[in-house]
Amino acid sequence: MITFESVTKRYPGGTVAVDALDLEVPDGRTMVLVGPSGCGKTTSLRMINRLIEPSEGRILLDGRDISQTEASELRRGIGYVIQQTGLFPHRTIVDNIATVPLLKGWPKAKARDRARELMDLVGLDPAMARRYPYQLSGGQQQRVGVARALAADPPVLLMDEPFSAVDPIVRATLQDELIRLQAELRKTVVLVTHDVEEAIKVGDQVAVFYPNGKIAQIDTPQRLLGDPADDYVENFLGFDRGIRRLAFFPADGLDLQAGIVLGDGTTVEQARRAAKQAGESWVLLTDAGRLPRGWAALSDLESRDGREMLAQMPLAPYGHTFRVGKDSLRAALDATVLSRTGLAVGVDDQGRVVGVTSYERLRAAIQAAEEAADGQGARPS
Repeated sequence: MITFESVTKRYPGGTVAVDALDLEVPDGRTMVLVGPSGCGKTTSLRMINRLIEPSEGRILLDGRDISQTEASELRRGIGYVIQQTGLFPHRTIVDNIATVPLLKGWPKAKARDRARELMDLVGLDPAMARRYPYQLSGGQQQRVGVARALAADPPVLLMDEPFSAVDPIVRATLQDELIRLQAELRKTVVLVTHDVEEAIKVGDQVAVFYPNGKIAQIDTPQRLLGDPADDYVENFLGFDRGIRRLAFFPADGLDLQAGIVLGDGTTVEQARRAAKQAGESWVLLTDAGRLPRGWAALSDLESRDGREMLAQMPLAPYGHTFRVGKDSLRAALDATVLSRTGLAVGVDDQGRVVGVTSYERLRAAIQAAEEAADGQGARPS
């Protein structure tokens, strides 16, 4: 556990970057520090490995005051990932990753073996081991930076805007990779970002900073979105925080419509009856394996020979699907919004159709999820 006890950083001239910060980062969890530029989040991060020394207060690592540990020794036990990776351009990828183990006295062969293990862990091709940083893409370089930070198996990982220098697609991939690694490794992670979406996605807890170096609110992402502490936090989170909160509600609570999901042996007349019985304007056709094929409109069915097979009709694309057992209500809502029919297809892990949702069914599921969340009690202090 990392503990800040009334930590202040005051620079010459009187500028206060961090003001009497009290903060606990639980063991094996990810704490994200987020806030506007100049709010003290990066200063707070760098005080953990003593790249910046506090003016007042103290920081404890597993109950021990870090000021009592020699700075270079402390840093070798803490992984550190920065925005532009900070890789050594004259060293190969495998030697970049092996830097800290070599500094700690590991034999070169052992350090390189460890580096290759970590390349596999972070999804880097082994063939890249002998390349140099300039031969890799920005996303690949960032993976190398993460691997290097993990090389000596530190209990603590500090990440300062680690993904901000890459494009949005690569950034999302790296965020997913961090979530996967954390589920496997359970490091104590402190991550700084200015991106609220990133903070909500990767953090177990999120600390929102006021501009003056004080904490506005510390909470889980779900509680933060559902119950902002004040107007500042609410405005900082943005107008769409309600939509973001849906990412924490699983889609398996949806009451799905199955009556308009029809197999490829269905006739037009059978499809018409199914649509009218369900009170819907569309039916969904699946193949023999229950994989979605497309939508048929009731208005088109009315004008065709009832003996015709539904599979012979022109079909509208079924659009985006959502996984009932894994995705959230936000994913289900997104699929519904993007559907030309106003209906979205829920599938299982193999892509087979489970059922169909609508705005009305989503509204009921969201209301039930909100009531269940509210029943768990007030926001923790």
